Amino acid sequence: MAVSFVSETKFNLKDKLKVKAWIKAVIEKEGSKQGSISYVFCSDEKILEVNQQFLNHDFYTDIITFDYVEDEKINGDIYISVDRVKDNANQFEASFEDELHRVIIHGVLHLLGYKDHNPKDEKLMRSKENEAIALYKEMFK
Repeated sequence: MAVSFVSETKFNLKDKLKVKAWIKAVIEKEGSKQGSISYVFCSDEKILEVNQQFLNHDFYTDIITFDYVEDEKINGDIYISVDRVKDNANQFEASFEDELHRVIIHGVLHLLGYKDHNPKDEKLMRSKENEAIALYKEMFK
């Protein structure tokens, strides 16, 4: 099974092979197996459309994760708004690449069962994101 990246906007993910290896390492570290994960990089307008159509939410977001996990196999579709990632990077005074990596792994963490709907869950999610980002830096320093 594989991780794939599709862009519906003028965006091209750098270091695809590194990102794929990192995603697999995070999944395995959590005791699961990588299945098929598709990332769709899109605009604000596209993610709003997906949010309205599938979740009945009428707002912009940086990521929407569709979970198709079966047993220990991690499968899913992950939509990421490149526009939101850029805005969030500016807002949080982070580089675009760092914020993008945070959002990429955020989707994987959702597929692994982590939630972020209350402060306690959100704190754990942030901790797991930070662990994963540290792993990326360790793997590719």
